[in-house]
Amino acid sequence: MVKLSTVVTVSVLALGSASAFAESCDTVKMADPGWSDIAATNAIAGFLLDGMGYKAKVDTLAVPITFGGLKDGQVDVFLGNWMPAQQGFYDKFVATGDVTQLAKNLDGTEFTLAVPDYVWDAGVHDFADLNKFADKFDRKIYGIGSGAPANISLQEIIRKNDFDMGQWKLIESSEQAMLAEVSRAVKKQKFVTFLGWTPHPMNVQLKMHYLKGGEKYFGDTGSVYTLTRKGYAQACPNVGKLLTNLSFTQEMENSIMADVVNKKVSNADAVKAWIKANPGVLDKWLDGVKTVDGKDALPAVKARL
Repeated sequence: MVKLSTVVTVSVLALGSASAFAESCDTVKMADPGWSDIAATNAIAGFLLDGMGYKAKVDTLAVPITFGGLKDGQVDVFLGNWMPAQQGFYDKFVATGDVTQLAKNLDGTEFTLAVPDYVWDAGVHDFADLNKFADKFDRKIYGIGSGAPANISLQEIIRKNDFDMGQWKLIESSEQAMLAEVSRAVKKQKFVTFLGWTPHPMNVQLKMHYLKGGEKYFGDTGSVYTLTRKGYAQACPNVGKLLTNLSFTQEMENSIMADVVNKKVSNADAVKAWIKANPGVLDKWLDGVKTVDGKDALPAVKARL
């Protein structure tokens, strides 16, 4: 593999050219918004890349920064393009050709407001039901990190006074902080509504229900796609082939995330244990994929189990 000389690399970087970021395919620069599901899928990709002789470098970046990084060439891969929740970012970056949507990696997702079972039993089944119990909810919606597309949709609902929710307030925080707040509310049987999604361990840890009525903003069911910076699959075709092959299931992701939560293990260890128990999945993922030095990737990755 030919690499740019140090002098040329420095010079191009000084000019701010995105081509400087393509000097090597050996390190795959990935993004994680701090979501449990993307931590799991990044760990899967990382395990495979490591077995192939590559290095996965994962940076924790907010969704807007991730899309900007993909456009500017500072991020190679993002496995978390949730659609239709990220429609606005898709329109701004993917539809314009600045970022490439390479492949669908997960189907049948849900991503919308949810409530605990006792709130559901009280009659909150739809977005239109929320304001009927506004005082019990303290007019608060618990969202995820600032800048997340789902938060932007919730802010639009408030701004437009949709569902009579113009006086409500969105509480933005990390996924972990949001779920901690929800858990505290559940212990007190307090009314709470929050962003929920599948796959995620919350669906097992909490007795919860997803609300209807928000399809205009969140869709009914959705899919998750793999994004790359423009031209990445052509510049790094072997990694591009892996990423094209890489798809997941709800059961797979839920199992890995549950092990992380329940067994207190790392995502890397949970992924390795899952693949060791389900080695057949490697045949599809590594079909036509080579190691960094051109050998068959399948035996090399299996040797890491």
